[in-house]
Amino acid sequence: MADKQNFTPTEWNQILESPMLAGIAVSAADPSGLWGTLKEAFASSSAMKAAKDDAASNQLVKAVLADIETAQGRSDVQTALRERFSDALPADVVQRSLDGLAKASAILAAKAPGDAEGFKGWLRAISQKVAEASVEGSFLGFGGQRVSEAEKATLADIARSLGATA
Repeated sequence: MADKQNFTPTEWNQILESPMLAGIAVSAADPSGLWGTLKEAFASSSAMKAAKDDAASNQLVKAVLADIETAQGRSDVQTALRERFSDALPADVVQRSLDGLAKASAILAAKAPGDAEGFKGWLRAISQKVAEASVEGSFLGFGGQRVSEAEKATLADIARSLGATA
């Protein structure tokens, strides 16, 4: 069972920001306007809370969530995200998120192989919940689709970045 002690501070920050990157990648793939973005952010945080409350959750997931709940953990994530996206154009956000997820995947494979699959499955679940949170392309609640083609493509890219097939 891996936890923060298994990683360097830089590696841990990469792991710590990965749940946010999983949601950001999908949200940025097909922006949903203010209401949709709020729904997607809520879906991401709900997925994290559900994992925290699930006794069967991967222990590395629980360690990450426990750290994110601290002031220092939140600050570390905010700093990492600010650095990652500070000069990013909107079109760059998805790719930078995918790059971060690929780095986290490599770190997990090297440092926490026993926890890696469960953790990466959790990241994929977060991205799926974000994709399903808001109807894309609707007008006043009519029409649209639950998961857009851009989001489907990004979900497949996330799976590949994490070393899985879509």
